[in-house]
Formats: sequence, C-alpha cells, structure tokens
Amino acid sequence: MYPNLYFFIKQVFGVEPFGFTRYLNSFGILVAIAFLVAAYILKIELQRKEKMNLLFPLEETIVVGKPASIGELIINFGFGFLVGYKIIGIFFNSSVGNPQEYIFSSQGSIPGGLFFAVFLTATRYFEKRKYALPKPESRKIKIWPHERVGDITVYAAIAGFIGAKIFDNLENWDRFITDPIGNLLSPSGLTFYGGLILATIVIIRFAKSKKIAIRHLVDAAAPALMIAYAVGRMGCHIAGDGDWGIFNSAYKVNEQNKIVEAGSWEFHQVIMDNQDFARILAAEYGDLDKVPHASFKGLSFLPNWFWAYNYPHNVNEQGILMKGCEGQYCYQMSPPVFPTTLYEIIASALLFVLLWAVRKKFNAPGQLFGLYLMLNGIERFLVEKIRVNTTYDIFGFHPTQAEIISTLLFLIGAWIWIDSKKRHTLKTV
Repeated sequence: MYPNLYFFIKQVFGVEPFGFTRYLNSFGILVAIAFLVAAYILKIELQRKEKMNLLFPLEETIVVGKPASIGELIINFGFGFLVGYKIIGIFFNSSVGNPQEYIFSSQGSIPGGLFFAVFLTATRYFEKRKYALPKPESRKIKIWPHERVGDITVYAAIAGFIGAKIFDNLENWDRFITDPIGNLLSPSGLTFYGGLILATIVIIRFAKSKKIAIRHLVDAAAPALMIAYAVGRMGCHIAGDGDWGIFNSAYKVNEQNKIVEAGSWEFHQVIMDNQDFARILAAEYGDLDKVPHASFKGLSFLPNWFWAYNYPHNVNEQGILMKGCEGQYCYQMSPPVFPTTLYEIIASALLFVLLWAVRKKFNAPGQLFGLYLMLNGIERFLVEKIRVNTTYDIFGFHPTQAEIISTLLFLIGAWIWIDSKKRHTLKTV
C-alpha cells in the first residue's frame, strides 16, 4: 500500500524521496484525478449533445474592463496568506508528524503566507489591469453547457465531500460521538452515496438556474460518474482507507508478510496470536466468535491477494504491527480481508465501458442515467455482502446503509428508465 507519495516513490523506485512527499496523500491524488477524468468525459458528452441540438447556450450579460476591486484584492490576499502559511510551512517543517493535525492547528510559516498573499494579490491586480477599459462596458455572451463543466466540477467536489462526510458519520455514529472533530477533519471515512446524493442535488439546482436540460445533463454525467467511481476506488485501494471486506479465513499472513493458504482451524488462532488486535475486535463485535469472516479459496491462476489481502501500510493504521517497520503506517490486516475495493474498481471500469458503448442507442432523455443508477445499485448491493459496515435493525432485517441506499437507487433508476421511455413515446406520437 502507498498511503502517500513518499511510500510510492520509496517502494517502487527504491530511493529516499523528499520529505514533503509524505504530505501528498495517495487517496487525495486519486480523487483529484477522478474529478478531472469525470470532467473530461462530461465535457465530451455535453459537446456531442450540443451538436445534436439537444442542449443550447444561455445568453448572459457580463461587465468587462473593470479594474480589480478592493474586495477581490482582499480575498486574494487572505486566501494566498492561508495557503502559503500552511503549505510552505508543512514543506519546510520536518517535525510535523500528522499532516491533518498540522493543517488545522495554528502552526505555519508567516514569510510563506506573506509571499503567497502578495503573489496572488499582484497577479489578480495586473491581470485585471491588462484588460481594463477607460469605461467598463456590458456585453452579452452565449455560454454553452460544456463551458460550465469547470463550475459543475467544483460544486460537485465541494458538495460531494461534505455529503460523503455527513453520511459516513451518520453510518458510524458511535465512532463520531467519541471524537466529533477528529472524524470530521479526518481525510479517511467517506461514503460515496452521501457524496453522490448531495452533489446531485446541488448540480441539479445549478443546472436549473442555467436553463440546462436536466435529463440530458444527467445522461451525459452517467459514464463520467461511473469512471470517476472506479478511479476514486483506486485511491481507496492504494491507500488502504478501510473500505475493505470481511476476513477471508481461507488465507493467512505468514512471517514474511505474504498471503498463504490457511487451515479452517487457524482463523481464531491467528487473531489470538495478536492480543492487541484481538481486544479491538472483541470490543467492536462483543465476542471474537462474532467477528464476520468467510472461507473462500479463489481460482489458482489468480494470485492469493486477489481473494485475500493484508493491506500493508494502510492509511488507517488498522490491524497488527508489521515486523521490521517503524514510524507511521506500519500496520497490516491479519488475517487478510477480501479486497472489495479491487472488485469495485474492476466492476466500475467494466460498467463504464458498457455505458459508453450504449450511450448513443437510447433516444429517451434520462434513460441512460436510469440505467446507471440500476447498475450502480446492483454492483454496490452485491459487494456489500462481503464488506465491513454498520448494520441497522429494520423489521428483523439487518441491512447496511449502502444496501438501503443502493436498493433505493435501483428503484429510482428503474422508475426513471420507465418514465423517460414513456415521456419520449408520448412526445414522438
């Protein structure tokens, strides 16, 4: 596992990286890439629909030639100081142990803050001055939907992160109330469906305000959302952020930290051999006999880690201490667990290919998005069967939050599919 860029460079290239690479988290990097990939796919699809005369521009009035206002300069100065104070400070402060704690502390570099503040303020001032006119004038311009992808991406990122945090803490309420601030500020602990729901609400409101046809927009977003989920899950898998499955008791981790087959009697013995981890599991599940696990030996032509993985150096620092490892991120899961993030990467990538292949075959606006919701719901519902998650007691059933939401999304997707087809049929009759 590579919790940050430091581990990646050191393990892959065998060299000692610069210290600041410790603060470039793998999960964050992959999530950023996921948004960029999604934005690119969304832009391509919006442009295609615009050429088909399915989406149209909106005329807006803008004022050009105005110099930078005092308010703009103050905002740039403040933002620049905050960035420089923290970013330059974290790069040149070798005593920083936990980057997240540092970011939300009062520590920082005043010279770095002033440098960035002056730089951003001056950049804004001269940029506006370059295009300033003797007399600012109003102009009407047409803005196409694909030109708003940048705004859509920013709104989706902000709303998605907030939604993912809210739903994760609702799902793990006991963990949240023990340390509210720590859980809110932690880089791990994000629930995809929470992000999807809140981001969808925000983007639909934005689209309505810009008179963008909602059903065509969500159809264009369907393949983008699917591939973004695949890339985002890569971040979960590479960082080892805890989104793994239950223990696979058909395997164990040997003295060399390798995954090998295990006998049916060894599961509880492996746990008992690591008393600290055993106490954690006993506290979580009430009894070691209640620890969820399944014994499944996979196909021999695939490596053992495809069926059971120990997530060494995981960013959550869960499991047992690795021999010969010192410092941060020295834990691994033992017994190994089902690598559900890997399964979701593969499934989501294949579903993206499917959506991309059939996107031109549906004439009813909204139908592709309905298909996306159904496929997403099925994929997540199935993987939940071997994932570790909090369950709820509902009329004798014990579903997870993701199972409930994935079921609802499937039903909503089916309704959108049927409704879209019905609307299109009535329109063409």
